[in-house]
Amino acid sequence: MAGENRSTRVPQPAPDNGYAREHVELLLSSYRRWLRRDLSPSLSAGQNASEAESLFIADFALVSHGVETDPIFNYGNQTALRLFELEWEAFVCLPSRKSAEMPDRRERARLLDAVYTQGFIDDYTGVRISASGRRFRIDKAVVWNLVDQEGLYRGQAACFDAWVFI
Repeated sequence: MAGENRSTRVPQPAPDNGYAREHVELLLSSYRRWLRRDLSPSLSAGQNASEAESLFIADFALVSHGVETDPIFNYGNQTALRLFELEWEAFVCLPSRKSAEMPDRRERARLLDAVYTQGFIDDYTGVRISASGRRFRIDKAVVWNLVDQEGLYRGQAACFDAWVFI
């Protein structure tokens, strides 16, 4: 997978930065590019900060990671932060591979390679682990490549609204 050792850190979503509006626009436009539909009917790229705020407080989980050699999470909405039991500053320092248990990391790597090659998948199921060690299974997650307006690969994102603690 293509990777670079450059930071893709996103500021913590807040009113003064439009709830990370620039990054949210990348998430939404890339989702639309690959899946040919909007992530949420009320959320579309180019909208005002209220859409970015709505995405941050949405009841589904949304995460993304950058292009580092060992990709680091660079965005998580409030639902994702609660599931992974992390505050923003800790979450955006976490290598995304550490969100999976050791046995699932090989499957996760295969999945991310498939997404990188195909652009997206919309049926991922797997087990994740929170900071406290709490395990949860996600079902029917969508995972997609983030590609900016210049066509540059900027990482990957995932969203899911079905999970169960195990």
